[in-house]
Amino acid sequence: MTITDETIEYVAALAKLELNGEEKEKAKKDLGSILEYMDTMNELDTKNIEPMSHVFPIRNVFREDIVVNEPNRDTLLSNAPASKDGCFMVPKTVE
Repeated sequence: MTITDETIEYVAALAKLELNGEEKEKAKKDLGSILEYMDTMNELDTKNIEPMSHVFPIRNVFREDIVVNEPNRDTLLSNAPASKDGCFMVPKTVE
């Protein structure tokens, strides 16, 4: 596929870029080299290659969420400065 001036102007309009003549020529050259590289990549034999989402193997590094002890209300409330009816008592914030 050859890159034309119309193609460069279309891509520039999509990207909301204003390119002068020199920048258009550089963009045409750059897009051409990208397409040539893609042609080279398409020549590779990938029949026996499994698709992957990432280059490195991804694994979950988090621990399992296992409850090791159940909360004991009396033990928890023993640390509170004040409690009433099995709940923490806090200072009134609204009058």
